[in-house]
Amino acid sequence: MIPCAVFMCLAQCSFAAQRVVDDPDGPAYAWMMFATVFALGVPFILLARDRHPEPVFWFCCAVTAVFPYDPLLELMAMTSLLARRSGKARTIRAVAAGAPVAVWAQLRDALHPADASVWHMFFAEPGTGVDGVPVVMLTGEAPVIATAAAAGLIGSLIAVLTGLHIRSRATLTTAQARANAATSHAATLQSDLDSQQLADAIAAEAHDTLAHSLSLLALNASALQAETMKLPPSDQSRLISRKAEDIRRQAAGALDEAHQIIDMLRHPQHAWEQLGPSDDTALTRESLDALIGQTRDAGMTINTWIDIRDLSVLDDVRAKVAYRAVQEGLTNARRHAPGAPVSLEVTANPVAGVHVHLSNPTPPPGSGAVGVDGEAGMDPDRAHAGLAGLAARVRSAGGVCRYGFDDRRVFHVDVTMPWLA
Repeated sequence: MIPCAVFMCLAQCSFAAQRVVDDPDGPAYAWMMFATVFALGVPFILLARDRHPEPVFWFCCAVTAVFPYDPLLELMAMTSLLARRSGKARTIRAVAAGAPVAVWAQLRDALHPADASVWHMFFAEPGTGVDGVPVVMLTGEAPVIATAAAAGLIGSLIAVLTGLHIRSRATLTTAQARANAATSHAATLQSDLDSQQLADAIAAEAHDTLAHSLSLLALNASALQAETMKLPPSDQSRLISRKAEDIRRQAAGALDEAHQIIDMLRHPQHAWEQLGPSDDTALTRESLDALIGQTRDAGMTINTWIDIRDLSVLDDVRAKVAYRAVQEGLTNARRHAPGAPVSLEVTANPVAGVHVHLSNPTPPPGSGAVGVDGEAGMDPDRAHAGLAGLAARVRSAGGVCRYGFDDRRVFHVDVTMPWLA
């Protein structure tokens, strides 16, 4: 674009300069010299048409109207303006200014003497107007002027249509992008709706089955405790009553947790708040003492070695994952190796990072005891499903979770995570 504009400006300027070549000391000659040099640089203003199309257009209009230049420079600027800026008023203003300037630039050349006009050369006899041969016209002045005016109008029309076409394509592309975004958003909403409908169905099923079963468990525990109160006082009756109270309390707590999970399924917008770290699920001495105490009350033997320091600066997410690792390890041992002692080691400090290790012996195969392959009637695919989920959570926190048997059929769960405040 810029080389074409430079060439056309120089071409018309060189023909216009033929009128003043005989007077090198006159102001007109100096003016034409300046116009020639200026023509070499002024088209580079088009480089700014992307960011400032309107100022560039008005500048090019002024230059074309004042200097003896071809209107191609101004028409290029008008095309850029119409392509990059919308608005009916701006379009009308640009066309109303640009078209007359283009016609004037062509008429200005056509009104020059024959030997100083580009348009006259188109209507001259071949071989005239060069090498000192006078120009011999094939027609009168009227057709030359009319053709020049028509060329200005046609050039303006082409510039306007090109600019509007480019703008229409850009508008269509933008509209298509918006339509695609709306379609994608609608698909996302539909997927969210389907997911929410599934979550509502799961929540309803959990409420009808899990919550009901936990309620019956708590009710039966209360009934058992009431029946033991009718027995003669003895150590055994008091033990049964205490165990029944523990079962009732744990069932009530499990029922509350089940209702919380059901509520998260029904109201996912509040789920992240409930899933966030809390005092009850963070790695603190109080939460660990409570968890270990509840597990021991359930009859499990636990040998512990706990060294935790500077927990106030530990990342909350890693603190919760570490607590869940202890909880899942104890739950796994209770389900798959009931009655077996569990060794628990917890280390957390800025130097060593976070380390949780649990181990427990398991019954040998064929012993008739409930083994690690699952409880009676349990789907084998669900065995250690909680540990697989724990491993995924540990990986998301930047750590490593390993679990499995050693040569003595002792099951180990080992979790390590970096310390990040």
